[in-house]
Amino acid sequence: MYSYENDIEQCLRVLHTGGLILYPTDTVWGIGCDATNEEAVARVYALKKRSDEKSMIILLADERDIIKYVTQPDPRVYDYIKGIHKPTTIIYEGAVGLAPNLTPQNNSIAIRIVRDRFCKDLVKRFRKPVVSTSANVSGYPAPGVFTDIDIEIKNGVDYIVQHRQDDQTPAVPSAVVKWNVDGSLNIIRP
Repeated sequence: MYSYENDIEQCLRVLHTGGLILYPTDTVWGIGCDATNEEAVARVYALKKRSDEKSMIILLADERDIIKYVTQPDPRVYDYIKGIHKPTTIIYEGAVGLAPNLTPQNNSIAIRIVRDRFCKDLVKRFRKPVVSTSANVSGYPAPGVFTDIDIEIKNGVDYIVQHRQDDQTPAVPSAVVKWNVDGSLNIIRP
């Protein structure tokens, strides 16, 4: 029998031990791990067959957590975040406090503040950022629903969340914007 609390507890157990989870986010199904654990991040790259030169997104539960992982966050970003309604990932310069292989190229980090209840509860209780990368092998489409996820991905994680597995509402990836040092934005994915 499904239990929301059991899902959260199992995820926390796996995340604390450097494992990988397969979980529904506020956008598509994702592969997640402790964003501060270099070995866990390396496992995600290997599972996705993704070049470790590409960075991945991290999820935070609250805007105030940005300051823990970005060296010089522009205070204007908080107003921007409050004004957006679609899940939006923001790329910041000056990543800090994260696994070094998460920001391999230019020390920038993509952060999304989650509003989805499950993700928010998970990240708040974990008390660290969680990696969120689409649950697909690199180069293949992001899965819109749980049944679209390749068996190779399902077999490669340590825990598969039961929450929302039967949800057939097609999901789409988040919008992505880059927050520049001067406060301007570059829209990367609308």
